[in-house]
Amino acid sequence: MEAQNLISTQCFCEYYDVPIQFITELKEYELIEVIVAENQDYIKIAHIKQVEKMIRLHYDLNINLEGVDVIYNLLNQVDSLKKEIIDLKNKLRFYEHFKNL
Repeated sequence: MEAQNLISTQCFCEYYDVPIQFITELKEYELIEVIVAENQDYIKIAHIKQVEKMIRLHYDLNINLEGVDVIYNLLNQVDSLKKEIIDLKNKLRFYEHFKNL
């Protein structure tokens, strides 16, 4: 994995003013993947928006980590269902087009 796609948890936590323990707990709940390289923990840059959401849920809305876990999993399910609906609508349009020919 290229280092340019990673940010150290230390830098991330300093920037967002959250304790490193928060990232450790997110890892324990399997909400994020922490990559260890050269004895340092890293987060993928692509996952920063997800971690930002979790920070807002936990610190701004005072939701405990169990709640963050549930909410985050429900949001992922909603996104998955939205994608499935779009796929099904596209298939329906495809078949309706041939029906009208």
